[in-house]
Amino acid sequence: MIQRRNFIKTGIAGTTSMALGSILPASCKSETSSNAAQKIKVDLPRPITAMTEEYLGIKPLNLYGGYEEMMQKMRSYRPLDLNAVEWRKANPNKDYSEWARQARERLLSGLHYNLPPVNLQAQTLETVETDSFIREKIEFNSTPWFRVPGYFYIPKNVPLPAPALIVMHAWGGPMLFGADRICGEPVHPAIVNHRAETSSGRPLADWYASKGYAVIVIDAFHFGNRAPRGINGLPNSYDPSKLDNDTHLDYESRANGALHYGIRELNWAGTTWAGINYGDDSRCVDYLLSRKEVDDNRIGCTGLSGGGWRTNMIAALEPRVKATVTVGWMTTSDSQQAYNVNGAVNTFCMLPGVWDRIDIPDMISMASPKACMVVSGTEDILFPPVGKMEAARQISETYLWAGNPTLFRNYTPAKPHCYDQEIQEEALIWFNKHLKK
Repeated sequence: MIQRRNFIKTGIAGTTSMALGSILPASCKSETSSNAAQKIKVDLPRPITAMTEEYLGIKPLNLYGGYEEMMQKMRSYRPLDLNAVEWRKANPNKDYSEWARQARERLLSGLHYNLPPVNLQAQTLETVETDSFIREKIEFNSTPWFRVPGYFYIPKNVPLPAPALIVMHAWGGPMLFGADRICGEPVHPAIVNHRAETSSGRPLADWYASKGYAVIVIDAFHFGNRAPRGINGLPNSYDPSKLDNDTHLDYESRANGALHYGIRELNWAGTTWAGINYGDDSRCVDYLLSRKEVDDNRIGCTGLSGGGWRTNMIAALEPRVKATVTVGWMTTSDSQQAYNVNGAVNTFCMLPGVWDRIDIPDMISMASPKACMVVSGTEDILFPPVGKMEAARQISETYLWAGNPTLFRNYTPAKPHCYDQEIQEEALIWFNKHLKK
């Protein structure tokens, strides 16, 4: 069992000092009343794993220089008492449902976002019809302060109401575009390039709609129509689809530069980027339930990269979603910290008070009995091999504990960081199996 942080006595009656592995060496000195030095051994509660290339399976990129030893000692005090594997060891007489309840409460409270009741006041602004689907450009209220833009697809040539998917765009890519990255004809060369790199040139939402799914896609906060304006040298109004390449790159850089300012503002407002996006994504379910074309009991979710992370959140916390496919965001946090924080762990991951209690694979572990598939390409260099393998092991073990071993699949194609045609076909098989009658 992983030990909690403890207090140790200094030998002075009535006084104590906290054993902080983050700032104290393996032993320290404390003065007694006679000023005699007394050496005190500070034992770290968890052994520190050497994050070497041999252990990670790839050369670490983000060791913290002279601070690394301090960081590892600090991290040894993470109790991880709500990690599924550790909790089960510590509570052999309790069942999966009790762990999942506690873990969900910890994750949800860590988002620091109150989602008040709201009238969606949904509008359809524009309609495009093809042989396979009708695509509506939509807006709806996710809160009293956000009106969220996106697209909704009604599939043709299938019985209605149809199963539905929330499809998430990635974090990486042209920030001035969100839903447009994966919906409709490309409105800018940056989208053409992004699709070529990530989805075999396909608009992912159109493709799923052509396969018989109602689909909703929205702009994540700080992306697309919700990208910043009137700050950091950005004009108060601009249409990214009409920008020439140089201006687009300039605005893109300015929007990225405003991101951490925005995170500080959100923290001042008492919330997190992850909380806002989970709230908006959960409201997508409300929107789907408001549409007569959607079967309420057959809703799924999928996304690549940052969209995969948002899918993890939906899997963990949104009971109305029954099946998910996470592409390109699964690892263990300890291995990721040493290997690649800078390239993969962005603002959507920053939840103080959460990752010292649960680990990243717990987001899928707590999803049972949802049908969850995780796609981790063996050539995806954003995550270390050991992290991807250990995460899959923990999820598999926990789904077995929950009594639903066949409802989790770990798919490991020889692919880089992408959601290409082969992965799309495997994801479609998964959704068809679990969402189509």
